[in-house]
Amino acid sequence: MEFSHKAIEQKWQKYWEENEVFKTTNNSSKKAYILDMFPYPSGAGLHVGHPKGYTATDIISRMRRMQGYDVLHPIGWDAFGLPAEQYAIQTGNDPAIFTLKNIDHFRSQLKALGFSYDYAKEVNTSDPSYFKTTQWIFEQLYKHDLAEMREVDVNWSADLGTVLANEEVLVIDGKMVSERGHFPVVKKPMKQWVLKITNYAEKLLAGLDELDWPDSVKELQRNWIGKSVGAEIKFAVENRPEIINVFTTRIDTIFGVEYIVLAPEHPLVAILTTTDNKPMVSEFIKNVKNKTELDRQDTSKEKSGVFLGTYAINPVNNKKLPIWIADYVLPFYGTGAVMAVPGHDERDFAFAVKYHLPISYVIAGEHHNNVYVKDGEHINSEFLNGLDTKSAITKALEVLEKENVASPKVSYKLRDWLFSRQRYWGEPFPVIHWEDGSISLVDEKDLPLTLPKVDNIKPSQTGESPLANVSEWLTVVDSTGKKGRRETNTMPQWAGSCWYYLGYLLKQADGTMLDIQSSEAHALFKKWLPVDLYIGGQEHAVLHLLYARFWHKFLYDIKVVPTSEPFYKLVNQGMILGEDGTKMSKSKGNIINPDNIIQSHGADALRLYEMFMGPLEASLPWSTKGLDSARKWLDRVYRLAKNTNFTPVNDGTLDYAYHTMVKKVTEMLENLNFNTAISQLMVFINACYKNEEQIYQPYWEGFLKLLSCFAPHLAEELWFMLGHSYSVSLSQWPNYEDKFLVLDTIVVAAQVNGKLRAKLEVKKDTSEDQLLILAKQHSNVQPYLENRQIIKEIVVKNKIVNLVVK
Repeated sequence: MEFSHKAIEQKWQKYWEENEVFKTTNNSSKKAYILDMFPYPSGAGLHVGHPKGYTATDIISRMRRMQGYDVLHPIGWDAFGLPAEQYAIQTGNDPAIFTLKNIDHFRSQLKALGFSYDYAKEVNTSDPSYFKTTQWIFEQLYKHDLAEMREVDVNWSADLGTVLANEEVLVIDGKMVSERGHFPVVKKPMKQWVLKITNYAEKLLAGLDELDWPDSVKELQRNWIGKSVGAEIKFAVENRPEIINVFTTRIDTIFGVEYIVLAPEHPLVAILTTTDNKPMVSEFIKNVKNKTELDRQDTSKEKSGVFLGTYAINPVNNKKLPIWIADYVLPFYGTGAVMAVPGHDERDFAFAVKYHLPISYVIAGEHHNNVYVKDGEHINSEFLNGLDTKSAITKALEVLEKENVASPKVSYKLRDWLFSRQRYWGEPFPVIHWEDGSISLVDEKDLPLTLPKVDNIKPSQTGESPLANVSEWLTVVDSTGKKGRRETNTMPQWAGSCWYYLGYLLKQADGTMLDIQSSEAHALFKKWLPVDLYIGGQEHAVLHLLYARFWHKFLYDIKVVPTSEPFYKLVNQGMILGEDGTKMSKSKGNIINPDNIIQSHGADALRLYEMFMGPLEASLPWSTKGLDSARKWLDRVYRLAKNTNFTPVNDGTLDYAYHTMVKKVTEMLENLNFNTAISQLMVFINACYKNEEQIYQPYWEGFLKLLSCFAPHLAEELWFMLGHSYSVSLSQWPNYEDKFLVLDTIVVAAQVNGKLRAKLEVKKDTSEDQLLILAKQHSNVQPYLENRQIIKEIVVKNKIVNLVVK
């Protein structure tokens, strides 16, 4: 190897830190807030997949600094969560100490990679000075009726002692188990804090149109929100006072309804089930509780249900409709009740066939005793006959509205956000439950409400968090002697990550955090928001981004932040797979530790290779050969720098190569095309090697500026070798001149009998006569002319010379 990467990297990392080279500035009217999805500091540390997105943001941050922008490029830690708590329970160690140790390890790994983070802006969601604001935001949500206690069915893991999100539950052998540890999970009704994100469904949908995000992510969010425009219809129950409200987007098919289906969780199930049917219904509901919601929604799985023994009445024709419950109807979508039209809905059809229920058709077409889902003319529908779908929907709603049995309705798949976790290691709720049943918030001046120090954080076994065991912390007495009890649940890990991009702005150089309501905070929000570029994995495409947007829009509505959206541009980087082409995992043994690569090849080689692998969004396999090639190219650059005379005199030979490189690299970085930008750097180095060991120094300096985005340590070393006394990161981004983007010389093909024999590098517009002379004199052409007669000479200026011989 040509240079010692260990010595160079340590030298310049120390220099950057001591000279605060990457400190956030406030000097320009141009700003760039460049953000990574901040990591959870697990005990395992980084693997080589993590630096891919971090390197991408670092490259853009470095470019923007040189372009004269104020740059905010921070890092922090999503530090609360279940893994640290489980580690503490298993080992008896303090999760706070474990977390801080992991953070130190992560930070040292990031510093070793040369990222230009402003570490003075570092935040930690488990720091009380940070979660003071998390608690304040919760209090505002509560005051605006967006947070409430509600009894809901949750995924309960007794072994983990906590409620799990749907995404944390798997189904193995037909049983629900936790993703972590595969412990049994059951559905259990519990009083939980819920945030009313559904109140923001329309704003969250509309806001997507403002954003420069991948269409796939926008579509995932739209589907998650699941807006449906339709109608709510009232179905009377035969010989009973109850009414079943059904939401449908296809009111036009009401004449094809054959039965009504309720979600097993629907409150009317217990009321409408006959005595004879109760045993079957109870057993069915018990079995449904072992199914995840994803399982119940999976269209490929067979659906099941039970008849309640009662009937509803179709309001358009008084037809009796048996009332069933079925696993495919969920309580949170629409009204939790469905009017089944088996002739024109695939799930209803499969269910009707399984249970021998009638099937009728109200849309004309070739039915063949099968489900028919195409649009067409209405039949068997009295006043709707002959109408197309759109007209029939309008007509049906108009008629049923007059009968007072239907009304227009918009429904969303989005559910309110279950915000409670039965854990110790999370933000405490600033809430007190009083003995008279009332609830109050901890006074804002008394925030943060911190976690008590405890020796044992094992689950309480009561369904509450371990905080329920800490009696001295738990019990509160007010000035009148009234007793109260603190909330024992803690907030989910999502809470701290909902607003961390604001936390970086609040973090001060002395380690304190500004009050989010302060005039200083508002000024910072005005300057820096929204985030200009946000890069992270697609696994956060829905929940994190949706929750963060919800909190931001709420803060916008209460005039805390000046923008309605937090993240303007979003990019999802692809994964780095193992060399076998599969996802890296401990079980497969194909995880590659970046620390080892930094030791063997250097951080610059790792950064360069990961950006040269392919497009940022692509998931590609790791290649040790590719890494070796990246290092060899850096050695080639270093060798050129050591063996070349740099001159203040421009002989013009590199004009085209240099200005083309600057133009293309600048444009490619603006479009995040890192791999092709590196190719342009390589083209320039090839041109330099042809230049007989003398290079115009300003061109070399321009190259080093571009190189510093990818390989900052080597670029800094070569920059100082030229005699500079300030960091290349603080230099000015190179410019190009259009006049040099056109080549003075071109390559003309020299052929004999149509076969290429030589390439002539000549000045543009060289005359035809001169081209003929050069072609005939070329050493590769002359052997094909010896002892032969030239019978034809074909010359196309600037393109080709073809000599026809015999």
